[in-house]
Amino acid sequence: MPDSPANPWLRRLLIVNLVAEVGIVVTGGLVRLTGSGLGCPTWPRCTADSFVPVAGQEEGFRKFIEFGNRTLTGVVSIAALLVIVAIWKLAPERAALKRLAFLPLIGVGLQAVVGGITVLTGLSPTTVALHFLASMVLIWLSTYLLYRVTQEGDEPPTSDVHPAIRSVAYAVSAVLAVVLALGTVVTGSGPHSGDADTPRFGFDPRSVSWLHADAVMLFVGLVVAVLVATHATGASERVRRAWLVVLGLTLFQGGLGYLQYFTGIPWLLVLVHMLAASLLVVAVTWAVLTLRSRDLVTA
Repeated sequence: MPDSPANPWLRRLLIVNLVAEVGIVVTGGLVRLTGSGLGCPTWPRCTADSFVPVAGQEEGFRKFIEFGNRTLTGVVSIAALLVIVAIWKLAPERAALKRLAFLPLIGVGLQAVVGGITVLTGLSPTTVALHFLASMVLIWLSTYLLYRVTQEGDEPPTSDVHPAIRSVAYAVSAVLAVVLALGTVVTGSGPHSGDADTPRFGFDPRSVSWLHADAVMLFVGLVVAVLVATHATGASERVRRAWLVVLGLTLFQGGLGYLQYFTGIPWLLVLVHMLAASLLVVAVTWAVLTLRSRDLVTA
């Protein structure tokens, strides 16, 4: 990342927003992996008569895990609200950014609705998958906003690399979306889609895991292709470094996936896998954006 944003406080607030978006994915995963999705069995209240957990709930400790995740939604909402205030106050001349500033808060609101529907439908695997994928979209958007504030003005970006490289990079993004979607199908078909009574997709876990792995292999190949091409064509150090980060996270994530598959899918590894998936979205978004750049801020 460039070290000279137009306003240090603006960048810091956008980093906080991004960290919060990634954090809620981790807490949401903890809810799922501990079977706490119905720790608060209704929505928006935790019980029929209370917005917070109460003594004697049959859900036990799971009520605190689910309520904690709901509480973090408030933190994410505050961070998204601060993004609006920061951009409008600290970058008033950036008209495009000012329009985009509202999207994280709108997205968090829609996420809360999807979360409520998920609870009210008894943790339907489809709505759970949509809940996770929507978080990935919010992480992408938050990363995009953070990148944009490191650049000067809203003029159309110039090209740093050959158009063919950018095309392959866009394919990387598309395949990553497929990988993430298949990952939700794997989770929604396996042992960590909730407790014993939680509905599953009904697919064979081994078959969908192989399909997911095939998509990952395609993703790895495309990432390597972009990295080799950027080195061969003399792209800037900033571009090459960004794609090296993508490759490193990809290999880590792939190795983690195989490790959890061959060790019986321990829930802790699955949680780390979800965190790594979030970080991979950040890395790919940033790396793709480096291929088309405006003048970097130097003051």
